[in-house]
Amino acid sequence: MLSFSDDTKVRVNGLDEILADLYAEGRQANKESTEEIIKRLEAAKNYIPSSDRTRKEFAYILLKEYREYVEHRTNNKGQ
Repeated sequence: MLSFSDDTKVRVNGLDEILADLYAEGRQANKESTEEIIKRLEAAKNYIPSSDRTRKEFAYILLKEYREYVEHRTNNKGQ
């Protein structure tokens, strides 16, 4: 579940799997990875906002989620 600044919450199908795949591919948490997440979410038939402002906020939240995912996986290696 993604949370936006206006307290809107959005369920995104397949996000956990996409983050795991990107991590397994060794992708860094950066703009390029965020665009890849969006591309894969669209391919999985998730609605991605089309307005520039909303899409930028969506991308920012996805990048934050992926950074947290990478940090969690990195900190828990070998446990």
